[in-house]
Amino acid sequence: MRIMPLETRGISTSRLILGCMPFGGEWNDAPITEEHVLQAEKAVDAALSIGISMFDHADIYTRGKAEQTFGRILQARPGMREQIVIQSKCGIRFGNDDVPGRFDFSKEHILESVNGILQRLGTDYLDVLLLHRPDPLMEPDEVAEAFGKLKSSGKVRYFGVSNMSAAQIRYLEQALPESLVVNQLELSLERLDFLDQGVHVNQKAGTSVNFSEGLMEYCQSNRIQIQAWGPLAQGKFSGRPLDDQPENIRATAALVQQMAHDKGTTPEAIVLGWLMRHPAKIQPVIGTINPERIRACRDAESQSRMMTRDEWYKLYVSSRGVNLP
Repeated sequence: MRIMPLETRGISTSRLILGCMPFGGEWNDAPITEEHVLQAEKAVDAALSIGISMFDHADIYTRGKAEQTFGRILQARPGMREQIVIQSKCGIRFGNDDVPGRFDFSKEHILESVNGILQRLGTDYLDVLLLHRPDPLMEPDEVAEAFGKLKSSGKVRYFGVSNMSAAQIRYLEQALPESLVVNQLELSLERLDFLDQGVHVNQKAGTSVNFSEGLMEYCQSNRIQIQAWGPLAQGKFSGRPLDDQPENIRATAALVQQMAHDKGTTPEAIVLGWLMRHPAKIQPVIGTINPERIRACRDAESQSRMMTRDEWYKLYVSSRGVNLP
């Protein structure tokens, strides 16, 4: 079994993560219902049944109701907390009549956010806290103060980021006593910039690629776990209607279906296995509340081990829609 960067830091986790963004219902102030809790319980049980032990949250998900819903599950299962890894994020603030939506990495906001996260989850600590999106007004020393206070109080074990470039991570880390452990990025068989950025070095086609140069290599070299949000590409390769999609997406979906049939597995396992085949040991965050779809991901890790170079490149080139340079 390939050792993941998080495991080298003493965080025992699974190759897959369940993203809890859909928990709690709509993104409004409507109350959490028993049906919402039941849906979440079924999703958690499906995740646990396929070996998922890590759960991803953010303070903004369904305006805090996702964490509240998960907290109700934890309260009903007191032995569960020590068997799982909980990760949450902060730094995004909603807008109102006076100010727009914005990012906030101030010490006060980070500390206040974590207190709210812990209260909603009903737990004393987070295993991992991520800063959600880059804040142009970030001051690394101020972030370091917040992280230090959270660490010394036992409220957060480890820290990471989401959607940050290599330069932003280096800039932040120069003020931190400990290295960051995670960078969560949008990566999938549809979102290919993380690969195209490398293969288009010294190519004119590279000017249209939107991905931080050297980011994958930086994270791999510094044992920062790369997590992938949106890894199933909203189901485009695993059964979603594709009438409005370009030919390369439709062709790749057909290829995924054929490979799944030939290997006796699911399209979800092929799509995730392709992502996990990358040497960065990418950790996908599955963002569905559907138990059947969660269980369909069961075979992803074994498919990643069995996937050949030729199979991996067939999927990559098909989804690109054009041959490699």
